Amino acid sequence: MPFSSADIGAIAHLYRGELYRSTIWRTRLDSTTNWAVVTTGIALTVSFSSPQSSPFPLLLAGLLVAVFLSTEARRYRFYDFWRIRAHVLELHFYGPVLLGQTAATNTKWNEILFDDYKSPRLHISLTSAAGRRIRRNYAWIFAIQAASYCGKLLIHPSPVLSVSEFVARADLGPLPGIVVLAIGLLFHGTWAAIAILTIKSRRGIYAKATPDAERDAILELAQGGALND
Repeated sequence: MPFSSADIGAIAHLYRGELYRSTIWRTRLDSTTNWAVVTTGIALTVSFSSPQSSPFPLLLAGLLVAVFLSTEARRYRFYDFWRIRAHVLELHFYGPVLLGQTAATNTKWNEILFDDYKSPRLHISLTSAAGRRIRRNYAWIFAIQAASYCGKLLIHPSPVLSVSEFVARADLGPLPGIVVLAIGLLFHGTWAAIAILTIKSRRGIYAKATPDAERDAILELAQGGALND
C-alpha cells in the first residue's frame, strides 16, 4: 500500500536522523586517523632532530597507531551500522520516488528495517573493520613508520657499513637488535595479514557460524545498491 503524507513526513525525519548518526560516526573516524598521523609526525620530528636521537619514539608511535586503529575499527562498525539503515531508505523509499513511482512495500524492506530496529546488530566484524581501515589509511601510516625506523638505523649517527652493524643499532636496552627487529617484523606482518585476509571476507558473519547469523537481511537490502567502503 502507498504511504500517506503523514507517513512520508515521518520517514523523512527518520532518514534525517539516520543520516545524522552516520555523519557523526564518520567524523569520529577522521579524528582517530588524524591522531595517528599527528603521532607519527611527532615521532619523526623527535627521532630525526639530530643524529644522536634515539629511534625509540618511532617504536612507541607504532604502538600508539595500533591503539588508534583498534579504536577506529570499533567506530567503523557503528558508522557502518547507521549508514546501512540510511542507504536502505535511499534505495527502497526515495529511489522509487525519484523515478516518479510510489514507494511500495512489496519487497518487504519496511518489515526488514523494522526487525533491525527491534533487534539491532552490527553488520561487520571487528577484524573485517580493522582490515578495511588498514587498506584505506593505516597501511600507509604503518609503512611510513617502518621505513622511517629502518632509515634512522641506516643513516644515524653515520651510514651503516654492514648488516651486523645495522642489527646492532637496533639494540634496545637488554633486548638484542635481532629480537627487536623480529618483533617489529611480526608486528607489521600481523597488520598486513589482517588487511589481506579480510579483502574477501563476508560481512555479517560474527559471533556464531549459524545459518541465522550468516544471513543479514538488511545488509542484503543495502547491497542492492552501491555501498562502498
